[in-house]
Amino acid sequence: MIIKKVEFVKSVAAISEIPRPRLPEIAFAGRSNSGKSSLINTILNRKKMAKTSSKPGKTRLLNYFNINDRFYFVDLPGYGFAGVSKKLRNEWKGLIENYLTDCSDLQLVMVICDIRRGLTEMDLQLIEWLNRTGLPAQIMLTKADKISKNDSNKTKSKIIEQHALENEPIVFSSLKKTGVKDTLTIINKYTVVIHDT
Repeated sequence: MIIKKVEFVKSVAAISEIPRPRLPEIAFAGRSNSGKSSLINTILNRKKMAKTSSKPGKTRLLNYFNINDRFYFVDLPGYGFAGVSKKLRNEWKGLIENYLTDCSDLQLVMVICDIRRGLTEMDLQLIEWLNRTGLPAQIMLTKADKISKNDSNKTKSKIIEQHALENEPIVFSSLKKTGVKDTLTIINKYTVVIHDT
């Protein structure tokens, strides 16, 4: 798949605000500071499409990006960030849960994990919830340039052994562009069928 057109559409605070036309959606979820925005920018080959920040917790709404007029990327608020009020954390949690539960166009959830941390408790909770609801998940192990290839392979193998996954985890590095082709392939898999029918 070649990404020719990328357009930021809008930020929304409720499912009722989802943009038109309705298209297949690929959501990106992960802990704050997991490398989610950098991953999105790398996939899109755009430097500043998704906002990156040295301060976690920058994404606070559902950010919609139109890709090739064919599907949307949806950047979800990062979870697990303690640097904001409990009230705001609960608002984010409610927004994410409502989106994952009620969005009928959602085809795949990319679960973004820092490979040095592995799957955290919050990541596991999200993956288990997705399994129960039947939503496909794709684990993305980011920041792979921070550890050796051998350690990357060990982490990936451990996750495969311990969890029943529909899709094999993808080892990813925004710096070295590792995993970009595999990521585009999996995204195409979950958007081309619904779009062409």
